[in-house]
Amino acid sequence: MTNWVIKSIATLGLSLMFSMGPALQGISLAQTTPAKDSKTSKTPSAKASPATAAPTDKEIADAKAKGEVWVNLSSKIYHKEGKFYGKTKRGKFMTEDEAKKAGYREAKTETAPKAKAKTSDTKQK
Repeated sequence: MTNWVIKSIATLGLSLMFSMGPALQGISLAQTTPAKDSKTSKTPSAKASPATAAPTDKEIADAKAKGEVWVNLSSKIYHKEGKFYGKTKRGKFMTEDEAKKAGYREAKTETAPKAKAKTSDTKQK
């Protein structure tokens, strides 16, 4: 065989090996692009979920009557009552047991400001 035929066959073999190598190993070259698409496809579904819609005053009153807590999905904290109950941007109502099982923690209770406690202490002395 002539030299140019050998070089052509070698080039064809190498190009075939490089193009078919990932397919033979079970790796798709197009796997990196769907990861970005899957992130963008999750975002609209998360925004469309009813948990992100702000609850009405009636829904808040119904949840309080049922003894449900308001779960803040961003901070992983649940509120039994108070100014954040039903008011955070991303949240939903559920039972306290469900919240604990899902890994949420109870919000700290609001206490009297420390400045008032100091003034009452100084008056006693």
